[in-house]
Amino acid sequence: MSKTIITVVGKDAVGIIAKVCTYLADNQVNVEDISQTIVQGYFNMMMIVDTGRSTKPYAGMVTELDDLGDAIGVNIRCQREDIFTKMHRI
Repeated sequence: MSKTIITVVGKDAVGIIAKVCTYLADNQVNVEDISQTIVQGYFNMMMIVDTGRSTKPYAGMVTELDDLGDAIGVNIRCQREDIFTKMHRI
């Protein structure tokens, strides 16, 4: 299993979750946990996903999600779970 943390931040608009999740499903990436909120018109989502079944190289997925974010007006960032955990441990 290869877990990745994906964050999506930007001005709220219709279809953000659908477009991100469609991309992930099309690339065999399983969403294991998801949390999203909207605060004063700003959308914030954090996902934990399993990229273990995807045939797409990690760097390619990161680039394509960044491009998708640009297209829908949000900032999408990916970080491997092990790096995320090491950066945020106390």
